[in-house]
Amino acid sequence: MSAFLLHGTTLALAWFLVLNAAVTAAVALLTIRLARRQRPASPGHWLALRLAPAALSIAFVAIVFLPSYWQFEPREGVEGFDLTLTALAVLALAVIGSGVARGVAAWRNAARRTAQWMRASRPLALDDAAMPAFAVDADAPVMALVGVLRPRLLITRPVLETLTREELQAGVAHELGHWRAWDNLKRLAMRAAPDMWFATGAARSLERQWAAASEHAADRGAGAGERERCALASALVKVARLTPPTVLLNEPISALVDGGDITARVQRLLDDAPSDAGRRSSRWLAIALAAPVLVLAYAPLLRLVHAVTELLVNSLP
Repeated sequence: MSAFLLHGTTLALAWFLVLNAAVTAAVALLTIRLARRQRPASPGHWLALRLAPAALSIAFVAIVFLPSYWQFEPREGVEGFDLTLTALAVLALAVIGSGVARGVAAWRNAARRTAQWMRASRPLALDDAAMPAFAVDADAPVMALVGVLRPRLLITRPVLETLTREELQAGVAHELGHWRAWDNLKRLAMRAAPDMWFATGAARSLERQWAAASEHAADRGAGAGERERCALASALVKVARLTPPTVLLNEPISALVDGGDITARVQRLLDDAPSDAGRRSSRWLAIALAAPVLVLAYAPLLRLVHAVTELLVNSLP
């Protein structure tokens, strides 16, 4: 039984690596095509592309390969371990370990930065903040949402001194948009994703595109009316003038001026943005129609995957 489980683990890791590489290549082509479109993509599109190699390879192994192996692979007479299969499994472990290490490093860096801010902070009473807020005695102009499980809103002294009450409320509403969208968790997921292209320019480009799109989404959520949109636009301009915008993609922290061109964000705030409710309805309809097909095809798929696995194992050098 131990040989059966060890062989299955090795095959699962090999499948993970092969699917990860294949999806990475496909996503790279889709990214180029999407970048040429006139209509900007939503943050969900960019996030799905960035996480697709890791998510799809993990889902395939967990939902398709492992049940297939458990159901169809004989418990006796397990095949031997050839060099190619073992090398693929070891490389897959390296990819997974690298993702875990990046995630832990991002979490620690964010915790270290937050602890530094909190040492010079005091509680701040804000209307409709929906979470603990703190005024930070620091020279850097920052309004940021920190934390994933216990979110806190931190606002440094220059921001409090520069923004009017209405602008401050608009900025807080923007950060609440990041909180409702779980953007800090998404940042951490992108950083910790076990994939083969985390260090490439294409992956970093996707992360920057997601950061810009998520800022636009948080801006829209904060600006329900014309007055609120104008206040947020004014807040963006004032904070951006204090310091160049920085993108904290390596840490689960969302800041007011964090990703996206400020000019483009202000222009969108001052324009009436069209609703995408119709596109969301179409996506849910497509998922509802595809679900029965996937259920009916599941059992034949398990048998097919087992047959392909046997063919590949017997063909490996």
